[in-house]
Amino acid sequence: MSYSPSSERYQTMQYHRCGKSGLKLSAISLGLWHNFGLADYFENGRDIIKTAFDNGITHFDLANNYGPPPGSSEENFGKILGEDFKRYRDELIISTKAGYYMWEGPYGEWGSKKYLVSSLDQSLKRMKLDYVDIFYHHRPDPETPLEETMSALDLVVRQGKALYVGISNYQPAEAKQAIKILRDLGTPCLIHQPKYSMFERWVEDGLLDVLEEEGVGCIPFSPLAQGMLTDKYLNGIPADSRAARSGVFLNESHITPEKVEKIKQLNEIALERGQKLAQMALSWILKDHRITSVLIGASKPAQVLDAVGAVANIEFSKEELKRINEILLKQPST
Repeated sequence: MSYSPSSERYQTMQYHRCGKSGLKLSAISLGLWHNFGLADYFENGRDIIKTAFDNGITHFDLANNYGPPPGSSEENFGKILGEDFKRYRDELIISTKAGYYMWEGPYGEWGSKKYLVSSLDQSLKRMKLDYVDIFYHHRPDPETPLEETMSALDLVVRQGKALYVGISNYQPAEAKQAIKILRDLGTPCLIHQPKYSMFERWVEDGLLDVLEEEGVGCIPFSPLAQGMLTDKYLNGIPADSRAARSGVFLNESHITPEKVEKIKQLNEIALERGQKLAQMALSWILKDHRITSVLIGASKPAQVLDAVGAVANIEFSKEELKRINEILLKQPST
């Protein structure tokens, strides 16, 4: 049976203009980092993507190394696009990235023109696409001149392989330089994708100001701090949690008693607002007008629905913000 999306999909989602561009992104975007790779994930991933689109999420974010194994998220997404979304391609914003290790040899990672162009070619083949809407440089390269990396982004736009380009994980000074180089080349930087959450706020120290001054959008990833800003860890570390299982980006040492106490206090404020903690964490980021969209990950459709619900309440009172800030800035007692 062919997929027919909800006719009401655009009625409740908000769409924000990306910097000074003509492009708008859904306030919630879906990242396909985990849970979209292996064959075992395929049907669940398909349900998640359908749920997202049915509820107005139009932006789907990938990278060459997403999986596991690397490349498999793009392959599965390409199959889902071909089987379910071919008629809706022009309603979708599809992004991918390159910068991390992808294949052996000296051309398999970082920021050379050789690597970036080759990687995008591979991504397009995996997804069976003629172009992506946004192509990002995934991380700064300390050895390749920034001019070369940015000229590669400019090139893929001129080749018709990407409509827009962006950067990810760049600090304020290098972001400002990259944005200037791209502007001078004639291919403006559309968007920056940094890590940002209540528990990781470095973007507030200059980056958001740079992006606003330069007219560049911002789409934070890891807004739930790898799941810490949910109700998952209110009563300890569940056996099926990411902290207990993988330990790569989040492990038990991160879930300290002090952190759990902050999570509990934040959860109390969320409940007073009529939200789940995860919803409040998303709303807290979206309250800033400099934020275009926020990237979520999902392992089940219900998590997508929760995230979409956050859009209904992104206003905070001064008292709420004061209480949240006091909780976040509180230092552990010695």
